[in-house]
Amino acid sequence: MRLLEFQAKELFREYGINLLPSKSSTTIDEGRVHAKELGYPFVIKIQVPVGGRGKAGGIQKCQNDDEFELKYPQVMDLTIKGEKARAILLEKMADIKKELYLSIFLNRSKRCYTIIASAEGGVEIESVKNQIIKEIGMGDVSDEIAVQVAKEMGLEGKTAKDLVDTLKKLSKLTIEKEAELVEINPLAIMQDGSLMALDGKFVTDDNSNFRHPEMDKYQEKSEIEERAEKSGFSLVELDGDIAVVGNGAGLVMSTLDMLSDNGGKPACFLDVGGGATTESVYEALTLISQMNKVKKILVNLYGGIVKTTVVAKAFLKAYADGLIDLPVYSRLKGTESDQAKEMLKDSRTKIYDSVEDAINAAVMGDRK
Repeated sequence: MRLLEFQAKELFREYGINLLPSKSSTTIDEGRVHAKELGYPFVIKIQVPVGGRGKAGGIQKCQNDDEFELKYPQVMDLTIKGEKARAILLEKMADIKKELYLSIFLNRSKRCYTIIASAEGGVEIESVKNQIIKEIGMGDVSDEIAVQVAKEMGLEGKTAKDLVDTLKKLSKLTIEKEAELVEINPLAIMQDGSLMALDGKFVTDDNSNFRHPEMDKYQEKSEIEERAEKSGFSLVELDGDIAVVGNGAGLVMSTLDMLSDNGGKPACFLDVGGGATTESVYEALTLISQMNKVKKILVNLYGGIVKTTVVAKAFLKAYADGLIDLPVYSRLKGTESDQAKEMLKDSRTKIYDSVEDAINAAVMGDRK
């Protein structure tokens, strides 16, 4: 789940991270009320779950009522990277001295949280050469590490003190909400040396949300995702073209990471769950068949409570019914995997000895 900027800032405010006064709205009437409450000048910011808002005209300065009446509907009507406005954020303008970058993300390959910081903010972190990277385990950031990050960023005095405070609060938020990524970009140095979060990103794993009912208000599910939940399995739509199917959130997430590391783009995360039946897996394949972006299916199953033959039966039924006509790349291990492989040997499902081989075939295409 990826929060919009104003939602991420609600969490920032809850954890005491410094923010400028702001108000979110979904109609121009609401916006007019907020404009009076905030007072000019302020910035009108489109709320979409993608980047590139500034270049697309989604962030506009506003000095008076006439500009507001012109720019608010213009920003609200924008579509950025296929995403329409979910809301509009009005935020007071800032008199800033310099922009920084600060984030904490879950490094799954190393099983730890990692800090990325930079004295250059407001740009994509991938383009920044002088990144500061610190692995911090699975616990809160210590005073020692926070002070070290501030020092390596070249900060002094009040700014350094604020960086330590902000980093520790960001860490507390990340750990307590089980976030995969929390980012402030830019983190601005104000004229008085204090720090202010001008933008915010917050990404969490949907499979941990059951432990955080306070996050339910941010959950937006597609029709397909809602049908999946009602059918007893977890499906999250993504942007790629390879559907990833497995049993167990950890296994599916690691498969997603491996696929991405090898250049593949996942179209969805689909965990059939521990109580999967042939009928529920068939329903999962039905939902995949309705996702036009899916061109291939990658299956990584480790049979335990769920027998791999249960999944094989669902695939065979889907083939027989003409439900799916896509190449399937599969790694099957565990309970009844030999029987499952035998069942699928003459189907469009290609069986591989390792998940790495299956991923390579899915990414490169089966050249046999």
